[in-house]
Amino acid sequence: MKSTSVAFTIDGLLKQLPKYYSPADIELIQRAYLVAEEAHRPQKRASGEPYVTHCLAVASILAELQVPPVAVAAGLLHDTVEDTEITLADLQRDFGGEITNLVDGVTKLTNLPRVSRDDQHIDAHSENASQNTGETGESEYPKPALLGRSPDMASETLRKTFLAMDNDIRVVLIKLADRLHNMRTLGFMPEHKRKRIAKQTLEIFAPLANRMGIWQIKWELEDLSFRYTNPEEYKKIASHLTARRTIREKQIEKIVADLEKMLANEGIEAKVSGRPKHIYSIYRKMISKDKPFEMVRDVRAVRVLVPDIPACYLTLGLIHTRWRPIPNEFDDYIAAPKDNHYQSLHTAVSYDDGKPLEIQIRTEEMHENAEYGIAAHWRYKEGNPQDTSYYQRIDDIRRMMEWRTDVDDATEFVESMKTDVFQDRVYVFTPNGDIIDLPAGSTPIDFAYHIHTDVGHRCRGAKVNGKLVSLSYELKTGEQVQILTTKRGGPSRDWLNANLGLVKTQRAKSKMRAWFRKQDRAQNIMQGRSLLEKELQRVGMKEKTNFEKLAREMGYRNIDELSLALGHGDISVNTIIPQLTSYQCEESELLPSAPGSESDSTDAVKVVGLKGLLTNIAKCCNPTYGDQIVGYITRGRGASIHRIDCPNILRLRAEDRERLVKVTWGSQIRTYPVPIHITAFDRSGLIGDITHILSGDGINLVDAKVHVDKGIADIYLEIEVSDINQLSRLLTRIENIPNVLQAQRNKPG
Repeated sequence: MKSTSVAFTIDGLLKQLPKYYSPADIELIQRAYLVAEEAHRPQKRASGEPYVTHCLAVASILAELQVPPVAVAAGLLHDTVEDTEITLADLQRDFGGEITNLVDGVTKLTNLPRVSRDDQHIDAHSENASQNTGETGESEYPKPALLGRSPDMASETLRKTFLAMDNDIRVVLIKLADRLHNMRTLGFMPEHKRKRIAKQTLEIFAPLANRMGIWQIKWELEDLSFRYTNPEEYKKIASHLTARRTIREKQIEKIVADLEKMLANEGIEAKVSGRPKHIYSIYRKMISKDKPFEMVRDVRAVRVLVPDIPACYLTLGLIHTRWRPIPNEFDDYIAAPKDNHYQSLHTAVSYDDGKPLEIQIRTEEMHENAEYGIAAHWRYKEGNPQDTSYYQRIDDIRRMMEWRTDVDDATEFVESMKTDVFQDRVYVFTPNGDIIDLPAGSTPIDFAYHIHTDVGHRCRGAKVNGKLVSLSYELKTGEQVQILTTKRGGPSRDWLNANLGLVKTQRAKSKMRAWFRKQDRAQNIMQGRSLLEKELQRVGMKEKTNFEKLAREMGYRNIDELSLALGHGDISVNTIIPQLTSYQCEESELLPSAPGSESDSTDAVKVVGLKGLLTNIAKCCNPTYGDQIVGYITRGRGASIHRIDCPNILRLRAEDRERLVKVTWGSQIRTYPVPIHITAFDRSGLIGDITHILSGDGINLVDAKVHVDKGIADIYLEIEVSDINQLSRLLTRIENIPNVLQAQRNKPG
């Protein structure tokens, strides 16, 4: 996108308006500016500029996309309802329903935090205050309801924005333009806000621009986010590009001249230009191919625009005849467009100097669609109602979000958008040859629920290309999938266990939860309680957990309500285990009160009331981050840290109990040795399967003992984990290995 600096005045914006705007359209935009300028007059941005400059910049980005004039006017007014005294009724009276609905779609809920406008206002509080209190300090005149920002509320705002796509896609275009200008001016914000906003942009808004096919916005959001989330790598790649820019530009000039001459000799009208490489795309290629900067192929890249599709393939043939193509570097996105409707031919060849060169070949129309995506509908077309590709894009996005009304939890909704909408897609076949479009990483269970809800419920196995595969198998493009079903039955609750990786899509999860909700209430409570107790038993925390208090800590009235939520599948044990890290069970009589409240951190343990005391983890019970612990003052070795149910602590004499001190887990900066016991039917390769899971999770194996009797293997391992959550995930995955009967943590003693 072009710089918006020229649009910091209304005259600059008017010069950028598309040629097809009528005098009435221009008058509408001028009126919108006057209202925005008056409404925002008291406000300043963090840069010290008048706030209305942001509104002008957003409108300028929209004008460059050549959206209809009402969208540009809404871009000027997009913050008025939320940040000023203007109401939706005022907009309805002055501008009509269409602009009012667009502004309302961007604002959506006026009592929610402005997650997409964190950098538009001067902080009303200091950076420290913001960090300590959680207040955003986003406005010079903050509304009380906007303070006390939480991640759930931020997710709720995003959820409302995505749901607004149903009514008018222009709402999302305004949101993207808003975020793009915020990212351009992010340098004026405190560092902690810069990183948070940049991370959210990289995870949410850049993928959203990609899904809508707007490359111009996507690449700039990615580069700006990368600059703040990984500044060291950003500077390193940028310095490489800068150092070689002059040489590269001369090389590109020669390459462009060679291509133009070759194509002209063959009678092909073509526009050849150097294609700038963006820093984040270079970084991603370096990571995915595990290569240094010098080995990334497409640092030198050109684009060839030709009149029609036959000319694309003719140009490709001429290039491959002239220069040797590099194996595995050709992609035909014309015959098989990307899921965001992107079309082009990509190839890489070994140029005359022996170095690689990437070439893109496409038509002018393909180029417009690639650069502006869904917004190309309005460029030079004035909203042609016959533009079928536009409506196809809208239908595709809505189809990916079929589950949207089934998810009320905002955080889960945003996470589901990341998996179901923002990820790449895979295309697999049914036995009848029908093509099924699924998010990348989907499994046979996801496929089954996509075919039909009943097929998903009765799924018990799958064949891929005629061979049996596990239900956790990740499907790949081009594979044929056959689901094996039973005559009756329902889904397993294990399918909702994230540790097993059996289900990826929100569509499948929603249908499973709907099935569980229809089951008997008492049965769901019993199943949920059983799941909870089994997991706590497995990680060695069942005996010391107060279930009623745990339920209240998680927002439920009693343990039955918590168990019912587990039984319905509304929550999983995976969400409870992390809570246990900070969750406090009933205090034991072994935890005497210590004088004062001052605490000091030594490594990963805080000793209450004492400073500078050496701590060490006791070998007898090997407490893990998240366990309930107690400290024992030793002679000459500081405090040894034990689990509160350690037999050595329980056997202490009365006179030695005075040496117990209250301790808590501090910052997690190390791993902890944990003994686990695995029971399984013995078979060849069993130990290899277990160690494969350990190495895949980066878990260190300290010790191993195996005893086999009458075909039953007892395997005792000592492993190093970072916390209870990692231990729970590991034990779940080990228990899912064929022939394994049980995997649990060894109790002390």
